[in-house]
Amino acid sequence: MPSAPRKPAFPSTLPASDSVAALTHLRLADPVLAGIIERGQPIQPSPHEDLYLALLRAIVSQQISTKAAAAIWRKVQALFPPDGYPEPAALLTLTDEDLRTAGLSRQKAGYLRAIADFAQRDQLDHAHLSQLSEDDFTRHLTQIKGVGRWTAQMLQMFALDQPDVFAEGDLGVQNAMRKHYKLEETGKALLRRMTEIAEPWRPYRSLACKYLWQSLDNQPAA
Repeated sequence: MPSAPRKPAFPSTLPASDSVAALTHLRLADPVLAGIIERGQPIQPSPHEDLYLALLRAIVSQQISTKAAAAIWRKVQALFPPDGYPEPAALLTLTDEDLRTAGLSRQKAGYLRAIADFAQRDQLDHAHLSQLSEDDFTRHLTQIKGVGRWTAQMLQMFALDQPDVFAEGDLGVQNAMRKHYKLEETGKALLRRMTEIAEPWRPYRSLACKYLWQSLDNQPAA
């Protein structure tokens, strides 16, 4: 943890009243993004205060389809009657084999227990973590085995609903930007170009990313 308070690199949660201002900014900042927003559906903020649960679900969802992740998560919940909530102490009592019955790999089972241990040590306090800068938040969460920068970004964008996170390493964001901006670069050159394009989106890059993800499911306008 930082030894002294630091000013966050972005405001904590984007108020709903600012959504019009955010959309206006993005439309004016980038005509390509303006078209994506126009063809898309409205995106509403949906912060989730339970960072522990959000982390567990993020790990379950890694590298598998949304449908498969939902099915496995239901099986995980079934291991914790009656309400399906995987309290840290209860999760830590389960073995790899217990968790594998829910469809989890041995590796992911270990990651879930690492998250439970972190939560049990009171290291997932929402009030504190929501005030950290992006870098400090990432450094804190990546202490947990199995949690990388991408997972930290997903929590910032969805669980905390922080407005200015740019997930340049996400495959969906990359595919959407390749498609809409006609990008031919690869590797580090692609990441640099994406970051340059996204710079005018500040301080609403999270919302821009959400519209990019959504655009992958939309048909181009005729």
